[in-house]
Amino acid sequence: MNNADLLARSLAAVWHPCTQMKQHANADAGALPLIPIASGNGVWLRDFDDRRYLDGISSWWVNLFGHANPRINAALRAQLDELEHVILAGFTHAPVVELSERLGKLTDGALGHCFYASDGASATEIALKMSFHAWRNRGRTEKREFLCLEGSYHGETVGALAVTDVAIFKDAYAPLIRAAATVPTPDARRAEAGETPVDVARRAAAALERHLEKHHDSIAALIVEPLIQCASGMAMYDPEYLRLARALCDRYEVHLICDEIAVGCGRTGTFFAHEQAGIRPDFLCLSKGISGGYLPLSVVLTTDAVYGAFYDDATTRGFLHSHSYTGNALACRAALATLDIFEEDGVLAANRALAAHLGQSLAPLAAHPRVRHFRQRGMIAAFDVAIDDPHFSRKFYRAALAREILLRPIGTTVYVMPPYVIGRDECDFLAQRAGEALEAALR
Repeated sequence: MNNADLLARSLAAVWHPCTQMKQHANADAGALPLIPIASGNGVWLRDFDDRRYLDGISSWWVNLFGHANPRINAALRAQLDELEHVILAGFTHAPVVELSERLGKLTDGALGHCFYASDGASATEIALKMSFHAWRNRGRTEKREFLCLEGSYHGETVGALAVTDVAIFKDAYAPLIRAAATVPTPDARRAEAGETPVDVARRAAAALERHLEKHHDSIAALIVEPLIQCASGMAMYDPEYLRLARALCDRYEVHLICDEIAVGCGRTGTFFAHEQAGIRPDFLCLSKGISGGYLPLSVVLTTDAVYGAFYDDATTRGFLHSHSYTGNALACRAALATLDIFEEDGVLAANRALAAHLGQSLAPLAAHPRVRHFRQRGMIAAFDVAIDDPHFSRKFYRAALAREILLRPIGTTVYVMPPYVIGRDECDFLAQRAGEALEAALR
């Protein structure tokens, strides 16, 4: 097989996600290239012509410990010989029990009940439904509305779009959506003259307080991405907002949902991003990196209080949500292997040093005259490019691929989110080639 053969077959048969397929139709004429991948190893992907690409975005933020990680591979091979899958309604198995126990322990037991699904949007919908249903079971049927931040993104299924505030994903489906209310984002880039990120966080929290004061009786939950709103341009904010939001949710009897689908599993420097605010949410959504980037898996963790609202003799008071592959044994085993690597290799401590080097590597880019708002939290770094060009992201993406790196800007925001196995030399390579791609895209 070669690149051309697989490319032609893919264009004929595969409808690719988040893609205008016509943009792939004629790459030679300036459209987006479609890259056939034959293999992966560590941070590198290779096509069928043996050209390599450094995966600077962890393949849509899922890959933590590199492609074809030998330890996760070994765990999956062993699991294949024992159990691939079994219905989780009325049955259970060792991987799902062990994973639930270990995740609960990582929250110090505060979120000790795990409900499984396949992807991030499903986790969002589960948390929303569970919040609404918990209030309903307690007789608070008026609490059926939701709050999200301006610019929020929590998935693209119809329920998740209700709390997503990114027009390109949402507008076409507006007639199908029961939209949530939005409150101001604490995005630190919104700082006014003399303001610090803490000031912005407090100003946004004050707006949240005003909204809750008026509408708390009808609000079931507030959903946030802790510390970084990823899909709307890597908007980073101070942990003070989470501290204040948690206190306000407690005061006004509103659930707090932390969507850590993208920012959890060590991306921000702690295993859970919300830990940096010293809080715990009522619901915690995980996906993407939880299985190391191997298999579809998501999980919603919640409290004894929420679980207790469903614990009853009546079936109708149970949480009647499912999908066929809930708690899949192979996916859970991949997640357990991922947690093993965190524990055995001291990943969070190692990542602090790695993140510092990544920031140093990117320093020349931060100083570029067209770069604005360079920012970094843990293993996520981003900057905005001062340019009025609707095709900038496409130009940068093509220029990056030509220089052996995979980076996909969000509009005029360029970000890097590499696997944790990236070496220092590879950080330097990524930063240097990103700088070259930026210059090419600006021409």
